[in-house]
Amino acid sequence: MKRKNLFKISMFVVAVLALSAAASAQVSLLPDYSQVTTITVPGGLFSFDIGWVDQGSQRYYLADRGSPTLKPGQKSQGRIDVINTQTNTWMYSIPTSSAETGFTGAAPTVTPGCSVGGPNGVVAIPQLNQLYVGDGNSTVKVIDLAAKAIVATIPTGGNCRADELAYDPLDHIIMIANPNDNPPFLTFISTDTQAVLGTLTYPATQSGLEQPVWDPQTDRFLLSVPASGGNTGSVDQIDPIAMKITNSFKVSSSPAGLALGPIQRVMTSGGVPIDGRTGNVLAILNGSAGPISGDEIWFNPGDNRVYFGATNVAVVDAETNQFLGYITSAGGHSIAVDSNNGNIYVPVTNVGIEVFARKRQ
Repeated sequence: MKRKNLFKISMFVVAVLALSAAASAQVSLLPDYSQVTTITVPGGLFSFDIGWVDQGSQRYYLADRGSPTLKPGQKSQGRIDVINTQTNTWMYSIPTSSAETGFTGAAPTVTPGCSVGGPNGVVAIPQLNQLYVGDGNSTVKVIDLAAKAIVATIPTGGNCRADELAYDPLDHIIMIANPNDNPPFLTFISTDTQAVLGTLTYPATQSGLEQPVWDPQTDRFLLSVPASGGNTGSVDQIDPIAMKITNSFKVSSSPAGLALGPIQRVMTSGGVPIDGRTGNVLAILNGSAGPISGDEIWFNPGDNRVYFGATNVAVVDAETNQFLGYITSAGGHSIAVDSNNGNIYVPVTNVGIEVFARKRQ
Protein backbone atom coordinates (compact mmCIF):
# COMPACT_ATOMS: atom_id res chain seq x y z
CA MET A 1 0.00 0.00 0.00
CA LYS A 2 1.31 3.44 -0.91
CA ARG A 3 2.35 5.87 1.81
CA LYS A 4 -0.09 8.46 0.43
CA ASN A 5 -3.00 6.08 0.96
CA LEU A 6 -1.74 5.22 4.44
CA PHE A 7 -1.74 8.94 5.24
CA LYS A 8 -5.30 9.32 3.98
CA ILE A 9 -6.47 6.36 6.07
CA SER A 10 -4.69 7.73 9.14
CA MET A 11 -6.35 11.11 8.68
CA PHE A 12 -9.71 9.38 8.22
CA VAL A 13 -9.25 7.44 11.47
CA VAL A 14 -8.31 10.66 13.29
CA ALA A 15 -11.39 12.40 11.90
CA VAL A 16 -13.67 9.52 12.94
CA LEU A 17 -12.16 9.46 16.42
CA ALA A 18 -12.61 13.24 16.71
CA LEU A 19 -16.26 12.98 15.68
CA SER A 20 -16.79 10.11 18.11
CA ALA A 21 -15.23 12.14 20.92
CA ALA A 22 -17.48 15.11 20.11
CA ALA A 23 -20.54 12.87 20.06
CA SER A 24 -19.51 11.32 23.37
CA ALA A 25 -19.03 14.78 24.85
CA GLN A 26 -22.54 15.75 23.81
CA VAL A 27 -24.16 12.79 25.55
CA SER A 28 -21.94 12.77 28.64
CA LEU A 29 -24.45 13.70 31.33
CA LEU A 30 -24.16 14.65 34.98
CA PRO A 31 -24.64 11.47 37.05
CA ASP A 32 -26.47 13.25 39.88
CA TYR A 33 -29.43 14.21 37.64
CA SER A 34 -32.14 11.93 36.33
CA GLN A 35 -35.38 12.24 34.43
CA VAL A 36 -38.33 12.05 36.80
CA THR A 37 -41.19 11.84 34.32
CA THR A 38 -42.63 13.14 31.05
CA ILE A 39 -45.83 15.15 31.30
CA THR A 40 -48.18 14.51 28.38
CA VAL A 41 -50.07 17.54 27.08
CA PRO A 42 -53.54 16.73 25.66
CA GLY A 43 -53.49 17.11 21.89
CA GLY A 44 -49.69 16.87 21.83
CA LEU A 45 -46.88 19.40 22.16
CA PHE A 46 -45.69 20.82 18.85
CA SER A 47 -44.75 24.50 18.85
CA PHE A 48 -43.99 26.31 22.11
CA ASP A 49 -41.97 29.17 23.53
CA ILE A 50 -41.28 30.45 27.05
CA GLY A 51 -42.03 28.60 30.29
CA TRP A 52 -42.44 30.21 33.71
CA VAL A 53 -42.67 28.75 37.23
CA ASP A 54 -44.53 30.69 39.90
CA GLN A 55 -42.68 29.53 43.02
CA GLY A 56 -45.48 30.47 45.45
CA SER A 57 -48.31 28.52 43.83
CA GLN A 58 -45.99 25.87 42.36
CA ARG A 59 -47.49 26.19 38.92
CA TYR A 60 -45.57 25.93 35.66
CA TYR A 61 -46.98 27.93 32.74
CA LEU A 62 -45.93 27.07 29.18
CA ALA A 63 -46.61 29.15 26.07
CA ASP A 64 -48.03 26.44 23.79
CA ARG A 65 -48.73 27.51 20.20
CA GLY A 66 -50.45 24.26 19.27
CA SER A 67 -50.12 22.44 15.99
CA PRO A 68 -48.33 24.20 13.10
CA THR A 69 -50.38 22.16 10.60
CA LEU A 70 -53.90 23.47 11.15
CA LYS A 71 -56.52 22.56 8.59
CA PRO A 72 -58.11 25.38 6.51
CA GLY A 73 -60.66 27.18 8.65
CA GLN A 74 -59.54 25.45 11.85
CA LYS A 75 -59.33 27.79 14.85
CA SER A 76 -55.97 28.50 16.47
CA GLN A 77 -54.91 26.18 19.28
CA GLY A 78 -52.64 28.69 21.02
CA ARG A 79 -52.86 28.28 24.79
CA ILE A 80 -51.09 28.38 28.14
CA ASP A 81 -50.57 24.91 29.59
CA VAL A 82 -50.81 24.86 33.39
CA ILE A 83 -48.79 22.20 35.25
CA ASN A 84 -48.85 21.33 38.95
CA THR A 85 -45.15 21.19 39.90
CA GLN A 86 -45.84 19.29 43.13
CA THR A 87 -47.45 16.34 41.35
CA ASN A 88 -45.98 16.91 37.85
CA THR A 89 -49.39 16.68 36.23
CA TRP A 90 -51.16 18.69 33.53
CA MET A 91 -54.09 20.54 35.11
CA TYR A 92 -55.76 22.51 32.30
CA SER A 93 -55.02 24.95 29.48
CA ILE A 94 -56.05 28.58 29.11
CA PRO A 95 -58.37 29.31 27.39
CA THR A 96 -60.38 26.36 28.65
CA SER A 97 -62.65 26.30 25.57
CA SER A 98 -62.49 27.33 21.93
CA ALA A 99 -65.36 29.78 22.50
CA GLU A 100 -63.18 32.03 24.67
CA THR A 101 -60.60 34.63 23.67
CA GLY A 102 -57.41 32.77 22.74
CA PHE A 103 -53.96 33.19 21.23
CA THR A 104 -52.89 33.34 17.58
CA GLY A 105 -51.29 29.88 17.72
CA ALA A 106 -48.69 28.55 15.30
CA ALA A 107 -49.52 31.07 12.57
CA PRO A 108 -47.58 30.88 9.28
CA THR A 109 -45.08 33.66 8.54
CA VAL A 110 -46.21 35.72 5.54
CA THR A 111 -43.65 38.54 5.72
CA PRO A 112 -40.08 37.15 5.95
CA GLY A 113 -38.59 37.63 9.40
CA CYS A 114 -41.92 38.74 10.89
CA SER A 115 -43.13 35.97 13.17
CA VAL A 116 -46.82 36.28 14.05
CA GLY A 117 -47.21 33.12 16.13
CA GLY A 118 -48.08 33.09 19.81
CA PRO A 119 -48.22 32.84 22.77
CA ASN A 120 -44.57 33.74 23.33
CA GLY A 121 -43.19 35.30 26.52
CA VAL A 122 -44.88 34.59 29.86
CA VAL A 123 -44.51 36.22 33.27
CA ALA A 124 -46.58 35.65 36.41
CA ILE A 125 -47.58 38.46 38.79
CA PRO A 126 -48.58 36.60 41.97
CA GLN A 127 -49.85 39.73 43.76
CA LEU A 128 -52.48 40.16 41.06
CA ASN A 129 -53.00 36.44 40.41
CA GLN A 130 -52.39 37.20 36.75
CA LEU A 131 -50.21 36.21 33.82
CA TYR A 132 -49.00 38.67 31.20
CA VAL A 133 -48.34 36.95 27.87
CA GLY A 134 -46.92 38.22 24.57
CA ASP A 135 -48.99 37.17 21.55
CA GLY A 136 -48.37 36.91 17.82
CA ASN A 137 -50.65 39.75 16.77
CA SER A 138 -48.50 42.35 18.56
CA THR A 139 -50.65 42.30 21.68
CA VAL A 140 -50.20 41.47 25.34
CA LYS A 141 -52.86 39.17 26.75
CA VAL A 142 -53.70 39.42 30.47
CA ILE A 143 -54.89 36.19 32.10
CA ASP A 144 -56.91 36.11 35.30
CA LEU A 145 -55.74 32.87 36.92
CA ALA A 146 -58.81 32.58 39.14
CA ALA A 147 -61.12 32.86 36.14
CA LYS A 148 -58.76 30.76 33.95
CA ALA A 149 -59.42 33.22 31.14
CA ILE A 150 -57.96 36.11 29.15
CA VAL A 151 -59.49 39.28 30.59
CA ALA A 152 -57.65 42.00 28.67
CA THR A 153 -55.87 42.53 25.34
CA ILE A 154 -53.30 45.34 25.14
CA PRO A 155 -52.01 46.31 21.65
CA THR A 156 -48.33 47.25 21.37
CA GLY A 157 -48.79 48.85 17.95
CA GLY A 158 -46.48 46.60 15.92
CA ASN A 159 -46.94 44.32 12.94
CA CYS A 160 -45.15 41.24 14.28
CA ARG A 161 -45.25 39.27 17.53
CA ALA A 162 -44.97 40.73 21.00
CA ASP A 163 -42.41 38.41 22.54
CA GLU A 164 -40.49 38.23 25.83
CA LEU A 165 -41.25 40.39 28.84
CA ALA A 166 -40.33 41.16 32.44
CA TYR A 167 -42.05 42.80 35.41
CA ASP A 168 -40.94 45.73 37.56
CA PRO A 169 -42.74 45.18 40.90
CA LEU A 170 -41.54 48.53 42.27
CA ASP A 171 -43.29 50.67 39.67
CA HIS A 172 -45.82 48.06 38.50
CA ILE A 173 -44.55 48.11 34.92
CA ILE A 174 -44.30 45.39 32.29
CA MET A 175 -41.63 45.77 29.60
CA ILE A 176 -42.14 43.67 26.48
CA ALA A 177 -40.19 43.43 23.21
CA ASN A 178 -41.37 43.41 19.61
CA PRO A 179 -38.14 41.87 18.25
CA ASN A 180 -39.22 41.21 14.66
CA ASP A 181 -40.67 44.59 13.79
CA ASN A 182 -38.55 46.96 11.73
CA PRO A 183 -37.36 48.78 13.73
CA PRO A 184 -37.67 46.59 16.86
CA PHE A 185 -39.05 48.27 19.96
CA LEU A 186 -39.97 47.90 23.63
CA THR A 187 -43.36 48.71 25.14
CA PHE A 188 -43.93 49.75 28.76
CA ILE A 189 -47.31 48.86 30.28
CA SER A 190 -48.82 49.79 33.66
CA THR A 191 -50.22 46.74 35.44
CA ASP A 192 -52.37 49.11 37.55
CA THR A 193 -54.27 50.53 34.59
CA GLN A 194 -53.22 48.15 31.75
CA ALA A 195 -52.40 51.28 29.73
CA VAL A 196 -49.37 51.66 27.48
CA LEU A 197 -47.01 54.18 29.10
CA GLY A 198 -44.64 54.55 26.16
CA THR A 199 -42.16 52.83 23.89
CA LEU A 200 -38.42 52.67 23.30
CA THR A 201 -37.37 52.14 19.68
CA TYR A 202 -34.06 50.55 18.66
CA PRO A 203 -32.25 51.36 15.40
CA ALA A 204 -33.59 49.64 12.30
CA THR A 205 -30.18 47.95 11.94
CA GLN A 206 -30.80 45.99 15.14
CA SER A 207 -32.05 42.48 14.39
CA GLY A 208 -33.93 41.07 17.35
CA LEU A 209 -34.39 41.73 21.07
CA GLU A 210 -34.38 38.87 23.55
CA GLN A 211 -34.97 37.91 27.21
CA PRO A 212 -35.29 40.74 29.77
CA VAL A 213 -35.03 40.49 33.57
CA TRP A 214 -35.75 42.94 36.39
CA ASP A 215 -32.80 43.90 38.60
CA PRO A 216 -34.17 45.05 42.00
CA GLN A 217 -30.80 46.35 43.18
CA THR A 218 -30.39 48.89 40.38
CA ASP A 219 -34.14 49.40 39.76
CA ARG A 220 -33.52 48.75 36.09
CA PHE A 221 -34.50 46.22 33.47
CA LEU A 222 -31.69 44.27 31.83
CA LEU A 223 -32.26 43.19 28.23
CA SER A 224 -30.38 40.74 25.99
CA VAL A 225 -29.57 42.41 22.68
CA PRO A 226 -28.18 39.98 20.06
CA ALA A 227 -25.22 40.83 17.85
CA SER A 228 -26.48 42.47 14.67
CA GLY A 229 -24.59 43.61 11.59
CA GLY A 230 -21.29 45.07 12.76
CA ASN A 231 -22.48 45.51 16.35
CA THR A 232 -21.47 43.07 19.07
CA GLY A 233 -24.05 41.66 21.46
CA SER A 234 -24.92 43.57 24.62
CA VAL A 235 -26.93 43.59 27.80
CA ASP A 236 -28.76 46.91 27.94
CA GLN A 237 -29.76 48.54 31.21
CA ILE A 238 -33.12 50.31 30.90
CA ASP A 239 -34.85 52.83 33.17
CA PRO A 240 -38.58 51.88 33.32
CA ILE A 241 -39.73 55.40 34.25
CA ALA A 242 -37.66 57.39 31.76
CA MET A 243 -38.00 54.52 29.25
CA LYS A 244 -34.40 55.07 28.19
CA ILE A 245 -31.20 53.00 27.94
CA THR A 246 -28.96 54.07 30.83
CA ASN A 247 -26.07 51.74 29.99
CA SER A 248 -25.09 49.14 27.41
CA PHE A 249 -22.73 46.37 28.50
CA LYS A 250 -20.95 44.75 25.57
CA VAL A 251 -20.42 40.98 25.56
CA SER A 252 -18.46 38.78 23.18
CA SER A 253 -21.40 36.43 22.54
CA SER A 254 -24.77 37.12 20.93
CA PRO A 255 -27.06 36.85 23.96
CA ALA A 256 -30.61 35.50 23.91
CA GLY A 257 -31.46 34.18 27.38
CA LEU A 258 -30.63 36.14 30.50
CA ALA A 259 -30.73 35.27 34.21
CA LEU A 260 -29.94 37.27 37.35
CA GLY A 261 -28.09 35.24 39.96
CA PRO A 262 -26.48 36.03 43.32
CA ILE A 263 -24.43 39.16 44.04
CA GLN A 264 -25.44 40.83 40.75
CA ARG A 265 -24.04 38.00 38.64
CA VAL A 266 -25.93 38.18 35.35
CA MET A 267 -25.60 35.11 33.13
CA THR A 268 -26.05 35.44 29.37
CA SER A 269 -27.07 32.50 27.22
CA GLY A 270 -23.71 32.57 25.46
CA GLY A 271 -22.00 31.55 28.70
CA VAL A 272 -20.60 35.01 29.40
CA PRO A 273 -21.54 36.18 32.93
CA ILE A 274 -21.25 39.88 33.73
CA ASP A 275 -21.62 42.13 36.76
CA GLY A 276 -25.11 43.63 36.50
CA ARG A 277 -23.96 46.96 37.92
CA THR A 278 -20.78 47.60 35.94
CA GLY A 279 -20.97 45.26 32.96
CA ASN A 280 -17.57 43.77 33.83
CA VAL A 281 -17.17 40.34 32.22
CA LEU A 282 -16.65 37.76 34.97
CA ALA A 283 -15.84 34.69 32.84
CA ILE A 284 -16.16 33.11 29.39
CA LEU A 285 -17.50 29.58 29.72
CA ASN A 286 -17.24 26.58 27.44
CA GLY A 287 -18.91 23.22 27.86
CA SER A 288 -17.53 19.81 27.01
CA ALA A 289 -19.64 19.84 23.83
CA GLY A 290 -18.39 23.28 22.78
CA PRO A 291 -19.41 26.85 23.67
CA ILE A 292 -22.37 27.06 26.05
CA SER A 293 -25.47 28.41 24.38
CA GLY A 294 -29.20 28.49 24.86
CA ASP A 295 -32.39 30.43 24.36
CA GLU A 296 -34.30 30.79 27.63
CA ILE A 297 -32.11 30.37 30.71
CA TRP A 298 -33.16 30.10 34.36
CA PHE A 299 -31.47 30.78 37.70
CA ASN A 300 -32.56 28.43 40.50
CA PRO A 301 -31.84 29.90 43.95
CA GLY A 302 -32.66 26.50 45.44
CA ASP A 303 -29.34 25.04 44.27
CA ASN A 304 -27.59 28.24 43.11
CA ARG A 305 -27.33 26.98 39.54
CA VAL A 306 -28.18 28.33 36.10
CA TYR A 307 -29.89 26.08 33.55
CA PHE A 308 -29.66 26.66 29.80
CA GLY A 309 -32.56 25.84 27.48
CA ALA A 310 -30.93 24.12 24.50
CA THR A 311 -30.47 20.70 22.91
CA ASN A 312 -27.65 20.12 25.40
CA VAL A 313 -29.11 21.48 28.65
CA ALA A 314 -26.06 22.93 30.39
CA VAL A 315 -25.71 23.57 34.13
CA VAL A 316 -23.48 26.33 35.59
CA ASP A 317 -22.66 27.12 39.21
CA ALA A 318 -23.95 30.68 39.64
CA GLU A 319 -21.52 31.54 42.42
CA THR A 320 -18.29 30.31 40.86
CA ASN A 321 -19.32 30.67 37.19
CA GLN A 322 -18.15 27.10 36.64
CA PHE A 323 -19.57 24.82 33.95
CA LEU A 324 -20.76 21.64 35.69
CA GLY A 325 -22.09 19.50 32.83
CA TYR A 326 -25.33 18.61 31.04
CA ILE A 327 -28.55 17.03 32.26
CA THR A 328 -29.85 15.96 28.83
CA SER A 329 -28.71 16.04 25.21
CA ALA A 330 -32.26 15.99 23.84
CA GLY A 331 -33.68 19.19 25.29
CA GLY A 332 -35.49 22.18 23.84
CA HIS A 333 -35.01 25.95 23.83
CA SER A 334 -37.33 26.55 26.80
CA ILE A 335 -36.58 25.83 30.47
CA ALA A 336 -37.87 26.67 33.96
CA VAL A 337 -37.18 25.37 37.46
CA ASP A 338 -39.26 25.03 40.64
CA SER A 339 -36.89 26.08 43.42
CA ASN A 340 -39.06 24.39 46.06
CA ASN A 341 -38.34 20.85 44.89
CA GLY A 342 -35.69 21.36 42.22
CA ASN A 343 -37.84 20.07 39.35
CA ILE A 344 -36.52 21.20 35.96
CA TYR A 345 -39.06 21.55 33.14
CA VAL A 346 -37.85 20.96 29.59
CA PRO A 347 -40.57 20.91 26.88
CA VAL A 348 -39.64 18.82 23.84
CA THR A 349 -41.44 18.87 20.48
CA ASN A 350 -43.57 15.78 19.78
CA VAL A 351 -42.67 14.36 23.20
CA GLY A 352 -44.12 16.44 26.04
CA ILE A 353 -42.69 18.24 29.05
CA GLU A 354 -39.72 16.29 30.38
CA VAL A 355 -39.01 16.74 34.09
CA PHE A 356 -35.52 16.35 35.55
CA ALA A 357 -34.21 16.62 39.12
CA ARG A 358 -31.04 16.05 41.09
CA LYS A 359 -30.93 12.67 42.76
CA ARG A 360 -31.40 12.71 46.52
CA GLN A 361 -28.21 11.93 48.42
